[in-house]
Amino acid sequence: MDGMLSQEEINALLNGMSSSDDSDKKVNTQADSLTDAEKDAIGEISNISMGTAATTLSSLVNQKVVITTPVVSYATWSDLADTYDRPCVFIQIYYKDGLDGNNILILKERDVKIITDLMMGGDGTNTDGDLSELHLSAISEAMNQMMGSASTSISSLLEKRVDISPPEAKIVDLNDTIDAEDVAPFLKNLFVKVAFKMEIGDLVDSELMQLYPFDFARDIYNKFVKDKQPNNENKAVQTSSVTANVTQDDDAGMNIEQMMQPDQGTPTTQNMQGMQNITRGVNNMMPMMQDVNVQPAQFQPFTAGVAPVVQPENINLLMDVPLEVTVELGRTSKSIKDILDFTPGTIIELNKLAGEPIDVLVNGKFVAKGEVVVIEDSFGIRVTEIIK
Repeated sequence: MDGMLSQEEINALLNGMSSSDDSDKKVNTQADSLTDAEKDAIGEISNISMGTAATTLSSLVNQKVVITTPVVSYATWSDLADTYDRPCVFIQIYYKDGLDGNNILILKERDVKIITDLMMGGDGTNTDGDLSELHLSAISEAMNQMMGSASTSISSLLEKRVDISPPEAKIVDLNDTIDAEDVAPFLKNLFVKVAFKMEIGDLVDSELMQLYPFDFARDIYNKFVKDKQPNNENKAVQTSSVTANVTQDDDAGMNIEQMMQPDQGTPTTQNMQGMQNITRGVNNMMPMMQDVNVQPAQFQPFTAGVAPVVQPENINLLMDVPLEVTVELGRTSKSIKDILDFTPGTIIELNKLAGEPIDVLVNGKFVAKGEVVVIEDSFGIRVTEIIK
């Protein structure tokens, strides 16, 4: 009947739809995966950059920091929610020069507290309470310096300037109520996960994760490979030129040997002329030697009987030189946390006892001790002991 499809036409339409779905799946699979070469490049770059970042963090916390070789894999938002601690801290890293994209560093809550306490002058054991703005500010500054040094390493690797914007830290509770796209758009799909083992002294034995979108990971790989190719081409050109020069020199050597090798009979006039031409060429190739008068160096002998020249001192020339005199009542040391707690009325205990002589320094050098006196409306000091 008119207007109805036959069974063969229906089967053809269904086969066309299935092949279209298969092609779409193949495209998506290629977009959400990396080749082995791309994985190796991401791992190598991450290893170099995090090695430099570990050195920077070590100087900030005054502890030995070790970040081991990375493991590159794929993950989804649900994978993070199932395997990572809650809450944790996400640090967004945006590149503004050299690379176009962003990535995310993830640190555990306890690790952030320990790093913050060490940066504030503590011993790393003050991990009580919830994460605050102080923790986020401290870890953002630490990540800024760490990733800044890592960018320098990547710049050397890619032979181009790479720079980042100030990192943004955010507390994230990995649960089903948080939309991954609100944290970063690329987290709603499959992404690249680079996992590191991080150790900070005896305080931290944990995992640090770095998340990349696939496009950014491929961009890093392409720039890495693109910068490597010119160097290889230059090496190939240099090698070919050296080979050509060696071949020419070998040919010249063979010609000379053939010309200098006599025949079985007596030497002919052509061979004799050839040898004379070779001799002239060698003489012309040798640099011109100039007559130089070479003599051994002569030194004046040292004699023990010679007395050094002594000029009379004239200390009067120094009498008008001004020197800074400082009177030091006492000293103490405080952590950054204690200093931030200072308020009007805070009492600071010094290392001097009541009634103990105070120190007199001249240009920072300890020269005398004394006691405080009052001269009309001003304080003064009476020197009681000269330090020799």
